[in-house]
Amino acid sequence: MITQEQNDYLCQTDAGTPMGEMMRRFWLPFLLSSEIERPDSDPVRVKLLGEELVVFRDTEGRVGLIDEYCAHRGVSLWFGRNEECGLRCPYHGWKFDINGKCIELPSEGNNPKAMERVSLKSYPCIEKGGVVWAYMGPPEKKPADPNFEWTNVAPDQLYVSKRLQECNYLQALEGGIDSSHVTWLHGGQLNTDPLFKGSKANRYNEEDLMPVFDVKPFEGGLLIGARRNADNDKYYWRITPWIMPFHTLIAPRAGHPIGGHAWVPIDDHNCWAWSFNYHPNRALTGKEREAMIDGKGIHVKNIPGTFRPLANKDNDYLMDRNAQRMGIHYSGIEGIGMQDASLQESMGPIQDRTKEHLCGTDNGVTMTRQYLIKAAKANEEGGEIMGLDPAHQRVRSAAVELDRDVDFSIGARDGLFAELGTDPATV
Repeated sequence: MITQEQNDYLCQTDAGTPMGEMMRRFWLPFLLSSEIERPDSDPVRVKLLGEELVVFRDTEGRVGLIDEYCAHRGVSLWFGRNEECGLRCPYHGWKFDINGKCIELPSEGNNPKAMERVSLKSYPCIEKGGVVWAYMGPPEKKPADPNFEWTNVAPDQLYVSKRLQECNYLQALEGGIDSSHVTWLHGGQLNTDPLFKGSKANRYNEEDLMPVFDVKPFEGGLLIGARRNADNDKYYWRITPWIMPFHTLIAPRAGHPIGGHAWVPIDDHNCWAWSFNYHPNRALTGKEREAMIDGKGIHVKNIPGTFRPLANKDNDYLMDRNAQRMGIHYSGIEGIGMQDASLQESMGPIQDRTKEHLCGTDNGVTMTRQYLIKAAKANEEGGEIMGLDPAHQRVRSAAVELDRDVDFSIGARDGLFAELGTDPATV
C-alpha cells in the first residue's frame, strides 16, 4: 500500500511533473512508420505525455513532430497541407518546417525578421524497428538511439503493433511485470496459442500455482524471476526484464519468438500499449505471423482505421460468460492482450493504490515503483538515470530449468545477455 502522494508522483507524467520530466529523458515510441509512410502524406495527431502535437513526413522524407496549434491564431495543423518541405496552415497560409520554424509568412510578405520571431515547439524524431521515436527532453541531454534487441533485427524477424489502452501507464506496466497471473488469467490459452505450443512450461504453469519471485537489479532495470517446480527436481524460471522506464519482455516458449511491450503515456488516463515479437536469429514463420495477427495473443484486433481495440470497455470487451463458465477462456475474454487490458482498465483511469494489499508475488511491482521514484528524484537533482546507456538496453527475457541451488541471475546470465544472432533460452 502506498500513499496518495506517492501514487500521484508515480502516475502523473505531464510536463513539469517529476515522472514526466524523467520520461522525457528517454526516446519514446509513439508512431508506426507506416502511419506516415510516404513523403507529403497526411499529418497525424499525436498526444504524448499530455502534450498535443502533430507529426508529418516532409517532401524529403524527414519526420517532424511539432505543436499541433498554429502560432498565429491557434488553428490545429492537423488540417494543414503537407507540401514542399513544410506544413501549411489552411487558415492564413503560415507554413512550418519539421523543426517548427516558420518558413513562409504570406501576411507579412515573407519578411525574414518577422519569420524569425515565429516558431513552434518541436521534438527530434528517429525511426528504428519500423517505429517513430521522439525525444522530448533537454536537447543537451539527448541520449544515443534506442538499442533494444527488437529494434536491431531485420524486418522479417519482427512484428510490431500498437493499441490504445484506456488507463494510466503504470497499471499497464505493472501487469507486464507480474507473471503470476499467467496461470489464472491466460490459463485457457496456454495450450492453444500457437506461440505457446510445444512448451513444457505450459504444464509447469498449470501444476504450480504458487510461483516464488526473486528480483535482481541490472544496469537497465530489474530482472524479475518467477520460479516454479519442474521435472527432475529442478526449478523452472521465467525471467521477465523490466527496462527503464516502461519496457517489459516476455520469456519465449519452445523456441518461439520473444515478446514484449512498451507502455508509453499519452496522458495520465491513457497510454499506448506497444507489443512486439521478434526472433534474434531467424525470420518469423508464416504460422507465427498468423498467430500474431489473429488477435488471440499479445497483439489485438483494432477497430478499422483506428488503434482502439475492437473489444473495449464500451462493449464489455466482447465478454462471453458461457466461455468463462466452460473454461474456454478463464476470464470469458478472448486474447491475451485484451484479457490483460480489460482488467487493467477495470481499475479505473488511475488505480487507487492506497487500497491495495500486496503480497510476495508482487515483489517485482514494488521494486519497479521504487526504481521509478528513485530515477525521477535523481533527474530532479541532476543525477544519473539508469537505462539511458544503450548497453543497458541489451537484455533478453529467458526461460530456463536450473538446479535448485543455482541463483537464476547467474544460471541464466548467458541467455539474458546473449548477443544478437544467438538462440533465446526457452523451455
